[in-house]
Amino acid sequence: MRLKLIVALVGDDKTEVVLDAGREAGATGATVITSVRGEGLRPEKTFFGLALEAKRDVVLFLVAEPRARHILEHIRDSGHFDSEHGAGIAFQIDIEDAVGMVTQMPAIYEELTQEL
Repeated sequence: MRLKLIVALVGDDKTEVVLDAGREAGATGATVITSVRGEGLRPEKTFFGLALEAKRDVVLFLVAEPRARHILEHIRDSGHFDSEHGAGIAFQIDIEDAVGMVTQMPAIYEELTQEL
């Protein structure tokens, strides 16, 4: 089975929304990396030389390729990525190989079979 890695870079206030959206759209799990630092189009403001950065998270979904675009779009819509400045970005990457997904494969196959 071909897999995709969906990477969502979001403010920590959007993390739960993105996790829920991924699940609703068919993702069987996710990994969250918290408290990352990023800079967008305009650098954040400083106060007496201290950066006032919003907390950001990285949300990773390893998903079946046939579902990837749908999941990506649902994350975008639920997180308002195209309508709110700084809401987040998400993208997908081809995965050549993966191990450790034996317990998730039956659920993925069942969902894909039902769609066909």
